[in-house]
Amino acid sequence: MQPFLFVPWVWRDPSWLTDPDTARGGDRDTAAGDARGAAGTGRRPDVGLVGYDVEATDGGIGKVDEDNAEVPADCLMVDTGPWIFGRKVVLPVGTVRRVDHQERKVHVDRTKEQIRNAPEYDPDDSDHDGHRRRTGDYYTETYRLVPPML
Repeated sequence: MQPFLFVPWVWRDPSWLTDPDTARGGDRDTAAGDARGAAGTGRRPDVGLVGYDVEATDGGIGKVDEDNAEVPADCLMVDTGPWIFGRKVVLPVGTVRRVDHQERKVHVDRTKEQIRNAPEYDPDDSDHDGHRRRTGDYYTETYRLVPPML
């Protein structure tokens, strides 16, 4: 069996980013009244996912957080709510298996346990590059050990 090559910071299928409403000309960044769209985030399709439920392979883990624009466009900030004691986690977009715009859900191909064990996001930590490296390394290793179910 060929090893699965995981690139954590790349959407595996960019067509998942296209919401049918957006494709008809609506701009979700500004239509939602999101001031971050004007604050230099440019056309970030991931910001249109704010509020979507996030589903791991074994159940829900939280919602795409309103602070999503605070992380690079190749990440999703997920508020886990009480599931991991109110912790926020950063998921590389490469973990996204599919986006269901009708159900407003982002499906990732990792388990709750794998996400729970990921490096913790600390907004006050100034070592953003270090966190990005640790997160990328962590998820790359999870894909080496347990390739995604395609």
